[in-house]
Amino acid sequence: MKNQDKTELFERVPVSAAVRQLIIPTIISSLITIVYNLADTYFVGILNDPVQNAAVTLVAPLMLAFNAVNNLFGAGTSSMMSRALGRHEEQTVRRCAAIGFYCTVFCSALFSLFSILFRSRLLLLLGAEENTMAATNGYMQWTVCCGAVPAILNVVMAYMVRSEGATFHASIGTISGCVLNMILDPIFILPWGLNMGAAGAGMATFLGNTAACCYFFVLLYVRREKTYVSISPRLFSFDKAIFLGIFAVGIPACIQNLLNVTSMTLLNNFSASFGSDVVASMGIAQKINQVPLNLFFGMSQGILPLVGYTYASKNYRRMKDTVFYSMKIGICSVAVISAGYMIFAPHLVRMFMNNEVIVGYGTHFLRGMCLQLPFMCVDFLAVGIFQATGMGNKALLFAVLRKIVFEIPALFILNKVFPLYGLPYAQVTSEFMLAIIAGFVMVKLFARLETKKKEETDAIEQGKGE
Repeated sequence: MKNQDKTELFERVPVSAAVRQLIIPTIISSLITIVYNLADTYFVGILNDPVQNAAVTLVAPLMLAFNAVNNLFGAGTSSMMSRALGRHEEQTVRRCAAIGFYCTVFCSALFSLFSILFRSRLLLLLGAEENTMAATNGYMQWTVCCGAVPAILNVVMAYMVRSEGATFHASIGTISGCVLNMILDPIFILPWGLNMGAAGAGMATFLGNTAACCYFFVLLYVRREKTYVSISPRLFSFDKAIFLGIFAVGIPACIQNLLNVTSMTLLNNFSASFGSDVVASMGIAQKINQVPLNLFFGMSQGILPLVGYTYASKNYRRMKDTVFYSMKIGICSVAVISAGYMIFAPHLVRMFMNNEVIVGYGTHFLRGMCLQLPFMCVDFLAVGIFQATGMGNKALLFAVLRKIVFEIPALFILNKVFPLYGLPYAQVTSEFMLAIIAGFVMVKLFARLETKKKEETDAIEQGKGE
């Protein structure tokens, strides 16, 4: 692909068409990702064994911790690459990609080694008890100890491919791994297959992520003359400016996900004190609620290259139109999804486990969780803007406000006042407060950018007059 073909999407295609072209493949891949996560829960749920289902739930925070590395070198590198494209610095784009790739391999390998060396302590920290220890360990063996590198690397490579507008290819890579995972799940999990239970779900996930990595390696080789995404070792260097640019966005995103892990671990530990039925119910509700959350995530990450490019090229009007068009789509979608969850919550939970106790708990949890969706739509888009524009300080502030200031204290308070039943409302409280702040910050940001643009235009006009 020639350079002018890449910039056509970012500079001249109408905003509505450009946004749709970027977000639709990203949203589809995000939704398919959560469908394959739901597939783990669904096929394990067929066993009708709360212990096996609890194992998948308990390891979830550790798998969520993958996103710390994903965002450090995925969001950070992608943002840096998009802004470099906006400045037409093609060699910087290639060097960013190589640095992001090799740093990802190194850090994900360390993650895997850490989980192997401290496995027993991690299992206890995650909330595994005597009856859930073996199943949790089996699932963790494949998804984390063996699977950290392919799980993290395929996400980061998708980020990098997406940064130059190739969202279709990024989505195909992600989808290929998910589809293979879903095909293998029943074979590895169920009694008519290998009958491995939760461990089988973990093995299917490992093989699916490995397949996705292979797709991206083949893609980059085939398109090596047409893409700015390079993983050549010759382009790797300890370039201070590039590392600082990546870390400015990546570190706040990394911290945000580590805080997500902390809050999820706390939630699981609170749930574990009420028994494995509650843990399984909470896990099912969380998985179902991940569908709209991944929709918002796909939307915010899909527009990231366009926002980053228009910001770097100082096309602030196009940047603003991109954000508000995306927000309009998100809010319309969330209205439909929230209503559906409220009405059909019992039926949705029953799809994963036909157990009256779990359906009862899960229905309450899901209805509480879905109340956060309108506010989270605004919050995700705000964080996406900060990542795309390199405003890591604002992204970090939002991460601290979301978890440390609002959500974690709310978990303790609501569980104290309304034991168990208050837990799903902690995140609603957090996202509501954050949405108010996000709206204020975005309005101020665009006003400042428009003022800056006007001052620059006036200065140019004055220079011509002289």
